[in-house]
Amino acid sequence: MSVVNKSIMQIQEISARYGDNLALDNISLNVREGEIVGLIGPNGAGKSTLIKVLSGVLRPSGGEVFIQGQSIISLTPAARARRIAVVPQARQLGGAFSVRQAVLLGRTAYLGFLGKPGQKDLQILDWAMKETAVDTLADRKLAEISGGEQQRVLLARALAQDARVLLLDEPTNHLDLKYQVSLLRLIRELVDKENLSVLMAMHDLNQVSGVVDRVALLVDGSLRCIGKPEQVLTPENIQDAYQTEVEAFLHPGSGKHYLFPKT
Repeated sequence: MSVVNKSIMQIQEISARYGDNLALDNISLNVREGEIVGLIGPNGAGKSTLIKVLSGVLRPSGGEVFIQGQSIISLTPAARARRIAVVPQARQLGGAFSVRQAVLLGRTAYLGFLGKPGQKDLQILDWAMKETAVDTLADRKLAEISGGEQQRVLLARALAQDARVLLLDEPTNHLDLKYQVSLLRLIRELVDKENLSVLMAMHDLNQVSGVVDRVALLVDGSLRCIGKPEQVLTPENIQDAYQTEVEAFLHPGSGKHYLFPKT
């Protein structure tokens, strides 16, 4: 795991509503340089809503979010895109775009009036594709590649934004085990290598312990607790949040913390 440094994103007393429905209630937490924060909680807990607020898609009804000391509300969409990149949930990508064209969309916030990429844009494009191992697919159409490969394309597009903060909304959803493992390993390696900061909504609790530095547990739109995996992923916390009894085990080889339902 990487050594954590100073805070790069500050989330201060964020609330959000969909009409009269309170989706987030007074959420406060920080994301530090060089760390992955795993965002967990049952369906409807507010994970995706929080990511929408942090990316600027949804305006909060209360509180404020700062990125590198600046309020995200004060930033133009282009300025925000140069600081924060979003990797949405895995889904089937269609259209006539090639892999290279799709990844190049990550440079949109940097392109000039004519929208023509320069040498630096192309260098970053090539780097992002190589880092995510989609460079060999450059000329393939998105509709022609697998779901796991498409998810790597979405990650490559986010890397091409050259942002310091990545927001990932259940990036392994709908992927088979091979692609889940490879994608999470890639994210961990990129964070350690590039000193990136990641907030990642996660569904599989047993993937959390192996990849994140800290865990934030959301329940009914509130932050129930945040800390190291072994501090948050306790049978008591999980039973309270998910209404399911579990047992905790330490892996004898890695020492990681894992949970299994009681039978």
